[in-house]
Amino acid sequence: MYKLKRQDKRSPARTGLLKTAHGTVATPAFVAVATRATVKALEPQALTKIGVQIVIANSYHLHLRPGEETIATLGGLHRFSGWKGPTMTDSGGFQVFSLGAGKEHGVGKIGSIFPGEEPRPPTKREKQGKSLVKLSEEGAYFRSIIDGSEHFFSPEGVIELERKLGADIIFVLDECTSPLHDYTYTKGAMERTHRWAKRALNAFNELACDASFPNPDQILYGIVQGGAYKDLRHESATVIGGMDFGGFAIGGSLGRSKEEMHKVLDWTIPLLPEEKARHLLGIGEIEDIFAAVRRGIDTFDCAAPTRIARNGTVFFKDAPRHRINLRNSRFRDDPQPIDETCNCFTCCHHSRAYLRHLCLAGEFSFYRLATIHNLHFLVRLMQDIRAAIESDTLDKLENEWEN
Repeated sequence: MYKLKRQDKRSPARTGLLKTAHGTVATPAFVAVATRATVKALEPQALTKIGVQIVIANSYHLHLRPGEETIATLGGLHRFSGWKGPTMTDSGGFQVFSLGAGKEHGVGKIGSIFPGEEPRPPTKREKQGKSLVKLSEEGAYFRSIIDGSEHFFSPEGVIELERKLGADIIFVLDECTSPLHDYTYTKGAMERTHRWAKRALNAFNELACDASFPNPDQILYGIVQGGAYKDLRHESATVIGGMDFGGFAIGGSLGRSKEEMHKVLDWTIPLLPEEKARHLLGIGEIEDIFAAVRRGIDTFDCAAPTRIARNGTVFFKDAPRHRINLRNSRFRDDPQPIDETCNCFTCCHHSRAYLRHLCLAGEFSFYRLATIHNLHFLVRLMQDIRAAIESDTLDKLENEWEN
């Protein structure tokens, strides 16, 4: 459960302790994405050395392969993966969106759902296509992306699935909407999400005494929806915030621009209980981190830092958007580490020139080395943010990062 430590004097930013069955997370914290029970290119021991506190796995993907029954038989996600720290699992709600409305609207990963700010053609994955999902009041029917087999997720069924996976923090099934959905559709989806949340909470409580599951001390989070509509976000935060969840997440469409995302957070967070943790789903750009923390977010997850690492992009504070692309020819003969101030394994042992060579040669070792740096970069940033909140210097720190 969440314990508040320090409230910033100039904003809703705060530090706290999120206590789980597998350890305590100092917040605000970045949650590393371990979709299939692994952070791509890294083993659990490397995550511990980097300083990652908590990871999030994906119920949809683990249901398809290897299956929740297999993971439960092997002792749950912690024993199955070897990661001993706190773990979240999302409900598969985003996959309901990405394989459904996301395909129809040509909207891809959360990081690219601001159509007003990224005027680029959609990738092959994001191009419009036929939905693989059929929604009903009972739940979501969908086809597997692996073999085309049919599956069904209900609010109750997802709770049982996540109980078998055994993560410390689990999320209810929700309907994630697109920034291209209109008010009427968004309102209907929000109301269905509220009904699903009640069913999920009832199922969670009914299974609370079942000792057969790997982790009897799980925490269930409700999810606030409502798109970029103020009245809907107010309604959803009030309804979901009034239910007896262990914490809350903010999901769904956050608008067509980052300015709209900020408004969504401003509308939502003040209506959620202060004594419980708040999670922001799928957001993790550097500028977004400060914006979220300043508005009172405790944890957030995003696949972008590890995904861009595999594409050759690494974090560097003193660069546009705090990143450089090692594929650039200017790094061909560069003997410097990525960041001379960074003490991660990659920066302590390898030059930009060598890393560029590995990247262009397609060597798998590059994926690992770049991912180590990007995650370490975020871990260090979050440490600095927590210290700044504790010392009432968050404004000063944020100003240092603006470029």
